[in-house]
Amino acid sequence: MLALPLYRQEQEFKRLGLRLPRQNMANWLIYVHKKYLQPIYDTMKAQLLAHQVLHADETVVQVLKEPGKTPQSDSRMWVYRTSGDAKNAIVLFEYQPDRCHHRPADFLGDWSGFLHTDGYEAYHKLKDVTVIGCFAHVRRRFANILKTIPKQDWAGTESLRGLQFFDELFALERQFAKLTPEEKFKSRLEKSKPIMEKFFDWAGNSTALPKSAVGVAITYAQNQRFWLEHFLLDGRLEISNNRAERSVKSFAIGRRNWLFADTVAGAKASAVLYSVIETAKENGLHPFDYLEFVFKTAPNLDFQNDPDTLECLLPWNAPTECRRIDRPAKNLPWDVI
Repeated sequence: MLALPLYRQEQEFKRLGLRLPRQNMANWLIYVHKKYLQPIYDTMKAQLLAHQVLHADETVVQVLKEPGKTPQSDSRMWVYRTSGDAKNAIVLFEYQPDRCHHRPADFLGDWSGFLHTDGYEAYHKLKDVTVIGCFAHVRRRFANILKTIPKQDWAGTESLRGLQFFDELFALERQFAKLTPEEKFKSRLEKSKPIMEKFFDWAGNSTALPKSAVGVAITYAQNQRFWLEHFLLDGRLEISNNRAERSVKSFAIGRRNWLFADTVAGAKASAVLYSVIETAKENGLHPFDYLEFVFKTAPNLDFQNDPDTLECLLPWNAPTECRRIDRPAKNLPWDVI
């Protein structure tokens, strides 16, 4: 939960007079992941794929002892999660050795629905899936250009004008926050669609040089237009992929501490552990109390002969004493990150 590397935990235990080798701790983590947490993960995955609207993203992870790869090479931790329309939030990480386009296809299987993503083309190759582009990614390109310019010089720049279109769209999403999906669908067609069309008309008439920073940002937006416009298809959809980005962020922050996984088994265990902990947090649980509940309860359940017993272990069915007093802030899709 604090992403403290095992070697540092080993040192801290030694300072307290307890000899607890990191290899022992690693073996324990892999053991509990396989015996108790993997069944919870598999059940949550089945429930995740029952939703029609999902988010996906991925980030780099390094595995030192991976067959066929050098220790310096990059692997990937993919994340898939529910959207704002879900009653129970689910966040699932999946370790894979690469960023190949078939990885999301393998994870999703025959799932069909709406998938929020960034502009990575691997998602665009999915069959029977409607990919929803991320306006936050496009907006960020214009915002990053302005960061290189003194604020007093922003006026009249194409970077600022491009940014303003997106700020108008995000402002509308804040206004639509309490609307039903049906109301949101109609309001977007009435108010958001004209702003989108004005932006792309402006982009098409821009005189920015193609290789300039503004020109590159405009080209990126134009290339993403097909998927960006999909957010008008259904009122349950969101303007950005911020939910998945925030879920990935917790992993990325932890990676700054532990830096790498030693083995593939450890990377896979990490994916399951992060999934259970992040899903617990999304459902307002204190991760330590929830894991304590799981490890005290799970050994007395017969998963293999009675899979239904797993239901009591799912985060949204956890007892009251596992709940946080200070529930985490919701991931708001219109927040700019």
